[in-house]
Amino acid sequence: MVRVRVEVHLRKGVTDPEGDNVQKALTLLGFKGIGGVHSAKLFLIDLATKDTKVARKEAEEMCRRLLANPVIHEYSIAVEK
Repeated sequence: MVRVRVEVHLRKGVTDPEGDNVQKALTLLGFKGIGGVHSAKLFLIDLATKDTKVARKEAEEMCRRLLANPVIHEYSIAVEK
């Protein structure tokens, strides 16, 4: 069994209202020097395979079909053993 770590985040230039709101809230709470806050989603997916190439290929397909919108998202995949 392997675990696949998929991080999905917004492409550069796409507005991030969640990150903007968190940055505003942190500033209101007195935190100084925050240059930016960016939101992302993290998925940890356990797969029955032991083959890391198969796991990566399955994760790519998951991203294309469900986890990420290619118009606004980028993603990274890491296969953990």
